[in-house]
Amino acid sequence: MDELRLQKFLANNGICSRRKAEEHILNGDVKVNGRVVTELGTKIDPNKDEISFCNEIVKQQTEKKVYILLNKPIGYVTTTKDQFNRETVLDLIKIKEKILPVGRLDMFTSGAIILTNDGDFIYKVTHPKYEIEKTYNVTIKGIITEEEIEKLKNGVPIDDYISGKAKVKILKIDKEKKLSRIEVVIHEGKNREVRKMCNSIGKKVLALHRSKIGNITVKDLKIGTWRYLNENEVAQFLK
Repeated sequence: MDELRLQKFLANNGICSRRKAEEHILNGDVKVNGRVVTELGTKIDPNKDEISFCNEIVKQQTEKKVYILLNKPIGYVTTTKDQFNRETVLDLIKIKEKILPVGRLDMFTSGAIILTNDGDFIYKVTHPKYEIEKTYNVTIKGIITEEEIEKLKNGVPIDDYISGKAKVKILKIDKEKKLSRIEVVIHEGKNREVRKMCNSIGKKVLALHRSKIGNITVKDLKIGTWRYLNENEVAQFLK
């Protein structure tokens, strides 16, 4: 096998995403042949070098690549292990392969999330430069206006940045209950971004559901159930 970057090796073997691996390398959590390595450009030979993560040797995965679409319920965290012992998305999927979530959904958001043991796939779906769209159905308190919709489309201030351009449309207005349902399509996917976008225009999110990742939808999956992606679906993200 040819040499490859250390962070890619960690991602390919189910430790964490490539970007998270970079953080661990910088933090000194990774060793190559017993020596701590903190340089991101480090290349290794998987057949010759011994890699350890948090003092545990990383074994090369030999299992086939799997790609799973889960319709995540509310109440589950999107991580492999939770420090507070909360239920994770991995508790819903019982397979022999070691898989990782592709990106995140917060505990109180339901909907589409992909899990895989393919590090390159994780990188391509999560890195902003590939602009993979994520579609959300959002129920908000109050009656949203066209002016507020335009603000969301063009970007609103969040924390220390301005959200990117988004596709936004009204799905339903319930004047009696004083609720609005909107669809928001983004490709950045920063932490709790859709919630923060709505907060920025003074609207509280009551319910948030990710209905699609790219063209892959969970409309035919019951909440809490999953299925394997087919070859054509996987190819959409890797092309």
